[in-house]
Amino acid sequence: MNRKSNLTETAQLLRIVTLVVIVAALYFGKSVFIPLALAFLLSLLLAPLMTLLGKLRIPRIGAVLIIATGLCLLAFAFAWKLSMEVTDLTLQLPTYKATLEQKIHAVGALRGSNFSKVSDALGDLEKDLKPQNESTQQDRGKKPLPGASLQRPLAVEVVPESHTFAFLESAVESMGSAGLVVIFTIFVLIGREDLRNRFIHLSSGGRLHVMTQALDEATRRIQRYLLLQSMVNAIFGLVVGIGLYFIGIPEAWLWGLLAAILRFLPYIGAPASAAVPILLSLAVFPGWKHCFGTTAFFLALELVVANFVEPLLYGAQVGLSSLAILVAAVFWTLIWGFPGLILATPLTVSLVVMGRYVPSLSFLDTLLGDEPEISKSGLYYQRLLASDQAEARQVLEQYLETKHLDDLYTEVLIPALSLVEQDRHRNELDDATLAFIMQSTRELIEELGESAPVEATNRQLLGSDAESRIACIPARDEADEVVGMLLCQSLDRAGLVSQSIPTGPVAEMLSAVADLDPVVVCISALPPFAIEHTRTLYHKLRAKFPEINIIICLWQFAGDLEKTQRRLKTSNGHPVFFTLPEVLEHVKDKLLQPKAGSTSTVELDGAVLLADEERISDSV
Repeated sequence: MNRKSNLTETAQLLRIVTLVVIVAALYFGKSVFIPLALAFLLSLLLAPLMTLLGKLRIPRIGAVLIIATGLCLLAFAFAWKLSMEVTDLTLQLPTYKATLEQKIHAVGALRGSNFSKVSDALGDLEKDLKPQNESTQQDRGKKPLPGASLQRPLAVEVVPESHTFAFLESAVESMGSAGLVVIFTIFVLIGREDLRNRFIHLSSGGRLHVMTQALDEATRRIQRYLLLQSMVNAIFGLVVGIGLYFIGIPEAWLWGLLAAILRFLPYIGAPASAAVPILLSLAVFPGWKHCFGTTAFFLALELVVANFVEPLLYGAQVGLSSLAILVAAVFWTLIWGFPGLILATPLTVSLVVMGRYVPSLSFLDTLLGDEPEISKSGLYYQRLLASDQAEARQVLEQYLETKHLDDLYTEVLIPALSLVEQDRHRNELDDATLAFIMQSTRELIEELGESAPVEATNRQLLGSDAESRIACIPARDEADEVVGMLLCQSLDRAGLVSQSIPTGPVAEMLSAVADLDPVVVCISALPPFAIEHTRTLYHKLRAKFPEINIIICLWQFAGDLEKTQRRLKTSNGHPVFFTLPEVLEHVKDKLLQPKAGSTSTVELDGAVLLADEERISDSV
């Protein structure tokens, strides 16, 4: 046991060390990894163009050169036009000097407001309370030491170095990174299939099918995300250009194009694209109307796009939770700076997809994916474990918004009670918690049953004298009884007549069955430890009531049906079912079989039920 524990701790430590090494490698090798990642991202974005040129029978190398040349020309043209506009604006600054001075004076006039006066008063008070220089007080009256100079020391001023060299170094580094991106992109586009095959061979570990699926899904998700993002940003830039044109901002089309490009930078791209138009509105127009209008225009547009358009388009394509997107943006920005902010979502999507297909990386899908890892049944059980009956009720109500009540019983409540049984048999539930869970579930079941409609046609078919035609008896404990209550409610809604027998000693439950005189008895048993008790109860029912039809309900049992029937030693065609829909279908098919004529004959394995028309009319 100790050896196994030591191996587990060693494996966990090895994973942590591996993770630290990977993060360190990404950080220190960012000068290579960033251009390479951007190249792969651009290759995915340009893949549709490559496919289109391939259909035109253009060789791959020629298609790559055409795309690369076109993109470089567009980039140079945009940079040249942007630099010309910036230069022109710089030359026109003297023209806007009067307008800017007027606004500065207007802002400065606010210093005469009451708020400014309060601020000045607080500043004066701080100066009055500030203690005088202690060294001056201590040195007052003291004579200088022999040999000391009476002159004041010369002040030393540190002159910072010129930033020209640093600027040139940064510019050269940026141009070098851009060149690497272009070169990597060209080679990735040329050898796309070869790189894909090498990656699959390297990472599959013999599982070619799984890794191929993972790579295809990651590629598809990232491609769709990039195409949708490009479409959204292009429309955003178009709307910005049109809006700024009608507001009157000079060169509105250029700022719209800049907004479309900057918006590829998450979170900070949109505010950055609004900065220049807002500053221009301050400089060009004499009043504040255009400035406020430009600011409100950008705010409204960004609110609509970020809160409505992007979640609607990106949600199904990305597969990430909102918190995961934010955390990924922070993480990759800390490691790689602004390029990491651009690459954050595609890289995280790739990690989530790998987590879905590689078992050892499944924690990535759990942490970052948008699919809830806890089922509705688990969530309901977890809320009851926390003694939160109100939120447990909300779980059921939310499920019923899109599903039927029988589906709720089958997919939520019965699996939740199965989890309760598993924890109870592992002695992980105390008596108070178990009692609260069972009592809360009973109350919720009763509330749900009261609001459900009943099929009156089936009730009329059976007749009003059928007071207790179906009895549900628990195999052993309270959980079996609660599931029996669910079955009775479903039978009642189907127009049948049923009654749940409470848990107790076997003799008392058999006596209750005799008092009810049912046609069918359903044994409700909830695994994992239900086979032995079910078999004992089944044989006692057969011995005491040989004419009664018995249905064995092993809820959510995952075993083999034939082996289970052999273990239970069933006979006389008594069926064994694992789900609620199977039981309901079987009982309704057997009990609801009307015959022609004045009487309705209902047969169930030799038991004949007569319900003549007079009794049916009386029941109505």
